[in-house]
Amino acid sequence: MQTYVVTGGAGFIGSNVAAALSAAHPGARVVVCDVFGADEKWRNLAKHPVDEIISPAELFYWLEMNADSIEAIIHLGAISSTTERNADLLLENNYTFSRVLRAWCIEHDTRFIYASSASVYGDGSQGFRDDLSTDYLKKLKPLNTYAWSKWLFDCFVARSLERNEKQPPQWAGLRFFNVYGPNEYHKGEQQSVAARIFPHAHAHRPVKLFHSYHPNYKDGGQMRDFIYVKDCVAVIQWLLDNPQISGMFNLGTGKARTFEDLAKAVFAALGHPPQIHYIDMPVEIRDKYQYFTEADMAKLKAAGYVKPFHSLEDGVRDYVTNYLAKEDHYV
Repeated sequence: MQTYVVTGGAGFIGSNVAAALSAAHPGARVVVCDVFGADEKWRNLAKHPVDEIISPAELFYWLEMNADSIEAIIHLGAISSTTERNADLLLENNYTFSRVLRAWCIEHDTRFIYASSASVYGDGSQGFRDDLSTDYLKKLKPLNTYAWSKWLFDCFVARSLERNEKQPPQWAGLRFFNVYGPNEYHKGEQQSVAARIFPHAHAHRPVKLFHSYHPNYKDGGQMRDFIYVKDCVAVIQWLLDNPQISGMFNLGTGKARTFEDLAKAVFAALGHPPQIHYIDMPVEIRDKYQYFTEADMAKLKAAGYVKPFHSLEDGVRDYVTNYLAKEDHYV
């Protein structure tokens, strides 16, 4: 029986992937590897009884016991907090664990899809090209420890490719840009801006966005490539359906939009007039703030992915009306 292993499978993107795999492959096993803690993260999987749930500490023992049936590992598990300061903890979880898991996939000829991050691009001065050459990677300057841990693993993969070392039969790294959508509620302050401003917009209260401290961007005019989580899931499903495709790929829409656009989209989805107030940006992040991100999506398109992405307005409308505004807002 085919088995798909999703690390971080109870998290935001991971639970959406696990749900989609369960629906698309009813005859397969979907196995989640994650930790849950004492918050409401378990609700992300409550509608989708996956076949097994295992802890990261047990993963490699479990893999050895089930090696013959594993079709692919979708490695989305990580410490994703951009404010985490414990470099040793980030290295252990985001770098070393990923290296060992990739090595297991090489040894057992298992397909390997992993989450990189657009944070590796740093301030964006070197562009947003999903280039995995070491020459390009050396030019990037990650702005926090989380981004550095993701950059390190990309560098490790790049060196392995340049040395012509053996790779998994299919491998793909996905540099996620600003993902929003259902099942992110356990993330607290790391939730998307759409999720955080929704309660205020729903209650007809003003929402707060940061003042700009850059002469080229007005207040609320800071720009991000916002991508709906359903589009991320669609790309992962496409990769699983096309095992001949390997590479590093950006995962955004290719169209940067402003935070003001995002806020207005939330109000529009609710049928409320927009109310936006601007507040000072914390001093400690002003010199590390990204004012613009936009994924170069040419590589994914050239690989054959042709499905359109949700526009910001359409994605936010679906998120608000079918999840955030419902009593049950989980996938």
